[in-house]
Amino acid sequence: MNSILKPVPALCLGALLCVALLSGCASSGSGSSAAKGGATSVTVTDPTRLTRTGFLSDYARLKPTSWGNGIECWRDASLDAKQYDKMMISRIVLSLKPKAGEEATIDPSDLKTLTDYFHDSLVNALKPQMKIVTAPESGTMVMRIALTSLVPTQVSRSVTGTLIPYGFVAEAGSGVATGRPAGSTPYLGETGMEMQFLDAVSGTVLGECRDNEVGRKYAADMDAGAAGAAKTWASGYASSFQAWSYAKHAFDKWSLLVAQRLGYLRGVSATQ
Repeated sequence: MNSILKPVPALCLGALLCVALLSGCASSGSGSSAAKGGATSVTVTDPTRLTRTGFLSDYARLKPTSWGNGIECWRDASLDAKQYDKMMISRIVLSLKPKAGEEATIDPSDLKTLTDYFHDSLVNALKPQMKIVTAPESGTMVMRIALTSLVPTQVSRSVTGTLIPYGFVAEAGSGVATGRPAGSTPYLGETGMEMQFLDAVSGTVLGECRDNEVGRKYAADMDAGAAGAAKTWASGYASSFQAWSYAKHAFDKWSLLVAQRLGYLRGVSATQ
């Protein structure tokens, strides 16, 4: 099987780069958010799959942000983020998304591994600017998170698509054809989140966000140059052969965005 698989990535990359160059001409005015990964990263927001589970207090006030690459958020206009120098991350809860009436079957140990990974990713991103605490106290912001749709990649289908001669050509365009983001395919993983920030003492809701990230098997960041495009493509392609890689990419993306935004609001970082 290895001898069959080896030539495919090079062919895929050549075809993908041609497609990306052509599509880039039509989207060159998308702004800096695309360069940060919003339009060309291994995972990308699918606004048609944003969830409404009841975990958040008011979904109607959530709006797309200028900094979140598709994430919808709201924050209290009176929020003074500078008064918070500690973060308490509540236990992450989750719900599984059924596939076309089928009952979801996932190893519980996988779920613990994923929630632990997300928690650690958040801690690593936030601890340079905020103390991570486990009990509420003055100056503490509480982060509550629900993973609202968690779908693993169907690895067997990804392998099958790769084995078909030039099958990647059809796959590369299947996202748009099926209502998904470009570069995605129906068998790739996805994960959604709903996130809430509260004052640890009063319980006042300070802000809320939601997002749904889908995997992209064929993604190239043309703004990063040839080497960067190849790296982004290779990461997306390799992730299509692992059940939960796309989820981990999404967790890392959210962790970085949360840390950057809080740093900006708290005046410790110029990055929005």
